[in-house]
Amino acid sequence: MLRILLFRLLQVPVVVLVVSFIVFLFLTASGDPVRLLLPMEASDADVEAMRRTLGFDRPFLARYGEFLLGAVQGDFGTSLRLRRPAIDVVLDALPATLELAGAALLLATLISLPLGIMAAVRRNGIIDWVATTVSVLGQSMPIFWLGILMILLFSVTLGWLPASGRGHWTALVMPAVALGWYMNALMARMTRTAMVEVLGQPYIRTARAKGLPQRRVVLVHAFGNARIPILTVWGLQAGAMLTGTVITETVFTWPGLGRASIYAVQSRDYPVVLASIALFTLIFLVINLLVDLLYFVLDPRVRRA
Repeated sequence: MLRILLFRLLQVPVVVLVVSFIVFLFLTASGDPVRLLLPMEASDADVEAMRRTLGFDRPFLARYGEFLLGAVQGDFGTSLRLRRPAIDVVLDALPATLELAGAALLLATLISLPLGIMAAVRRNGIIDWVATTVSVLGQSMPIFWLGILMILLFSVTLGWLPASGRGHWTALVMPAVALGWYMNALMARMTRTAMVEVLGQPYIRTARAKGLPQRRVVLVHAFGNARIPILTVWGLQAGAMLTGTVITETVFTWPGLGRASIYAVQSRDYPVVLASIALFTLIFLVINLLVDLLYFVLDPRVRRA
């Protein structure tokens, strides 16, 4: 376990380094942000002076090396648009993203696991049909389209929920449902598939032959052996959900890190984009590390490997 943990920890700086280099390269190739910062009537001399002031006249590798040196110390530079430290801009928006992703993750987990288990136990029944329908709709309907439909129905037509903003708990309902919709569909389908496979194993028939209660057979013997593939998908989707809030936050005007990143990309605010990408990458790697550690807790075969 210690060996794998050390290996995973050594992967973190390597992945962050590669991702940062790719993002820095594409941001540089996307164009010069100086023209966006200056008024349209600015002269060429003003543009060149601003480029020298911001350091955009230096070679690519020199600027990237300076970025790495500062990033190691927690300094990602100053936001070109807000004139604040980029890391402060990112950290101010992070709690809203964590709140949204956490609510969506909790909602998707609480619905998908029972739905997938019941669909596997009662195959070809009404619950199985509902689970299949939810999976198909959830994986085929884009988040932005679902969000717009929810706003039209629950905000514009019925007036039950606010269409945007953050503060009251009612403002969290629609963004959380829209963000968790896809994960709920995928997890329900994955849970059903894993449970159907396990329920057909000989040891399940043996447990039933011994007269064990149906609930114990399903939840302890069946789900206990099906949880590893379910946990794998859950970990991947949790990371993707946390780092994929951009669309949801944009549709519902949620003041999170995804929306801040969109504004930063549109204005070519390089420091904020790099800080947000680095944080998203780190969070994704930490989630995957925690999932790997849970393997050791839940599966004795992994501990013996």
